[in-house]
Amino acid sequence: MGSFLGVFFHALGGFASGSFYLPFRKVKQWSWESAWIVGGVASWIIVPWLMGSLTVKELVASITTTAIDTLGWTYFFGVLWGIGGLTFGLAMRYLGISLGMAIALGYCSAFGTLIPPIWDGKFNELISTRTGIFTLAGVVVCLLGIAVCGRAGMMKEKELSGEQKKATIAEFDLKKGIVVATISGILSACFAFGLAAGKPIALKAVEFGTDPLWQNNAIYPVLLLGGFTTNFIWCMILNQRNKSFGDYTNSQTPLSRNYFWAMLAGTTWYFQFFFYGMGDNYLSGDLRFAGWTMHMAFIITFSTLWGLLLKEWAGASSKTFMVVYIGLFLIVFSTVLIGLGSSL
Repeated sequence: MGSFLGVFFHALGGFASGSFYLPFRKVKQWSWESAWIVGGVASWIIVPWLMGSLTVKELVASITTTAIDTLGWTYFFGVLWGIGGLTFGLAMRYLGISLGMAIALGYCSAFGTLIPPIWDGKFNELISTRTGIFTLAGVVVCLLGIAVCGRAGMMKEKELSGEQKKATIAEFDLKKGIVVATISGILSACFAFGLAAGKPIALKAVEFGTDPLWQNNAIYPVLLLGGFTTNFIWCMILNQRNKSFGDYTNSQTPLSRNYFWAMLAGTTWYFQFFFYGMGDNYLSGDLRFAGWTMHMAFIITFSTLWGLLLKEWAGASSKTFMVVYIGLFLIVFSTVLIGLGSSL
């Protein structure tokens, strides 16, 4: 039952991540960088400390009594992940929700899932036990499903005219989008490495009496601070370059609504990590790495469904839609295999 609770919580996290960009669509008359960093203040600074304070006993002590090198590596991986998160937003901007997430998270899933057990010298466990074989099969099926979704996106790109693409994605640019989505996917996998590096913080929190279900919430203030640093610097550079600093105080724009929607987007983004930590807690120890694949799979599933609902695929052929549905089926099936592997 615990393994399937892990799948359920990863599904909730995937829904949060797959949906976070929707509130940004409500932000009007602001530049992209202004909306992005306002959302970032919520997702990387305010909400991690708020939720950490509510769920972690002695949050500050858990962090300050941890070795400085642990804090440094956790922050460093957060900085690298922040670059991935920054380019992730650009991928949505140039490719749309469905195609952008499929390509970016395909890379993210592969790197974030397979590198940690290889690094820890545990890859043999994946090919020598029934549990490992089920889990590895789920990873492979998930990557196949992601590739199929990406293929559907390429088919759609060939079928639609430039005007049709711009109608649903105002700044559609396939070449630029693929480049930033690739960078995003590879560097976003550093979040998984940051969680591994920050594990001593979580263990400290448990020693202070924190329920293990919430232990990852002690890591997030440090890890996400690294992500905030990267994004803040870049957005300030863009504010300067585009002369968009006035967005934050311009009363000629729907100011309060823009702050609300941008911060709601950021808060929604954070809850993917909140539920990821809960899901991770329910998967068996040595095979928790598979939770990363599951997380990516659910994000792609929900983001693709949102893309269909928002008519990002309008005008595509029935053949393309069939490929999309096959990809979604493979991704969902992969989560079943991973759940079975963990329960074994």
